[in-house]
Amino acid sequence: MKPSRLMLAWLLILLACGIVSGTLRALEFAIAARFMAINWGLLLALLALALLDAVRVKRLPSPRLKRQIPGSLALGRWSEAQLTLEHDFTQPLKVQVFDHVPAGLSFEHLPLTVELQPGRHSLAGYRLRPLQRGHFSFERCEINLPSPLGLWTHRRLLDLPDATRVYPDFARLYEGQLLAVDNWLSQLGVRQKQRRGLGLEFHQLREFREGDSLRQIDWKATARQRTPIAREYQDERDQQIIFMLDCGRHMRSQDDELSHFDHALNACLLLSYVALRQGDAVGLSTFASEQPRYLAPVKGTSHLNTLLNSVYDLNSSQRSADYQAAVTQLLARQKRRALVVLVTNLREENDDELLPAVKRLSRQHQVLVASLREDVLDTLRQSPVQTLPEALAYCGTVDYLNARAELHERLNAHGVLVMDALPGELGAALVTRYLGWKRTGIA
Repeated sequence: MKPSRLMLAWLLILLACGIVSGTLRALEFAIAARFMAINWGLLLALLALALLDAVRVKRLPSPRLKRQIPGSLALGRWSEAQLTLEHDFTQPLKVQVFDHVPAGLSFEHLPLTVELQPGRHSLAGYRLRPLQRGHFSFERCEINLPSPLGLWTHRRLLDLPDATRVYPDFARLYEGQLLAVDNWLSQLGVRQKQRRGLGLEFHQLREFREGDSLRQIDWKATARQRTPIAREYQDERDQQIIFMLDCGRHMRSQDDELSHFDHALNACLLLSYVALRQGDAVGLSTFASEQPRYLAPVKGTSHLNTLLNSVYDLNSSQRSADYQAAVTQLLARQKRRALVVLVTNLREENDDELLPAVKRLSRQHQVLVASLREDVLDTLRQSPVQTLPEALAYCGTVDYLNARAELHERLNAHGVLVMDALPGELGAALVTRYLGWKRTGIA
């Protein structure tokens, strides 16, 4: 409980009067004794009223609060939280409410000032924006009650347990369902290549149409029906994609609000969404994490929910990536040929251990190494150089990028496909490559 502004104002007024009267008496000015008596009387009356007001505010019942928050939040996106206040007060009362938001969630519009009306419940809302993924627990809410005379503010902590989960930015995935797939992919920057030849998988027989190739004609069906019948093909739909996600220390770099690991996770989910809609199976294998996780490839769009629930609390670690051990584990689990997308951040020191591991993996699977590049490197390389520190930063950046390019060239020379992408562009680049492979029959 703390004094209100009204009480502090009265105390300051009485104190000022006492100081003025004391100063005048010290300067031997004539001060009426009645003035001093009135000042002390007002002070004693204020103290008596303050004690009475404190007792009354302590006896006031606490309002009943209910919190309504979404059961799941998307990383980096604003969401609404709502508080409902119910009370038994017979007079209007203005209270201040502050919800104890757990660390890792930013908020706006707190504390809230709510006016309670007799016989009615009140609603108040604020905004939440997750900065981290994982499970978050709300434990209590704080409410400040003014005393009946307005001399005190009583702070009360009300237990209000609640919980929510913060997932990767899946909202963008589901927004894609509202658009045509081609338009949606175009908005993301995905470029689809024209089909080279026919699809690989037979779909159905239909009447021959203008523009069809003569190679599509089914001569036996044509003879039976006595009209040209063509075969219709589609992209093969029974492929398997497995993401090998590096959770090590190289993925902890951060150029904006999201770390490279979060960008990589979003990109994997984006490609998973597209691949599952294409009829392919998607799986996941993590390495260099505190708790390595593995999901066998499964088909069906409902599998995306399984992926989200498996990775929403996954975080990067301080460990170094052990590519040999990760490849050994994957080869033991995945026997059928698949497209393996290794998402990592390649450094020059990874050359000796990565190349043998990827070559061993390539004997059984199609492998794509997706390497993230820091945004700050491009910024430093393109910045004007005018001072010695700027020159040193520029030279160091160029040297690092050259070493990185040499590593990619060595991998390409051994038949390893490498994709170098900025974190924010990784998702669109992966989908572009995947759809290109689907249409050319590589994946």
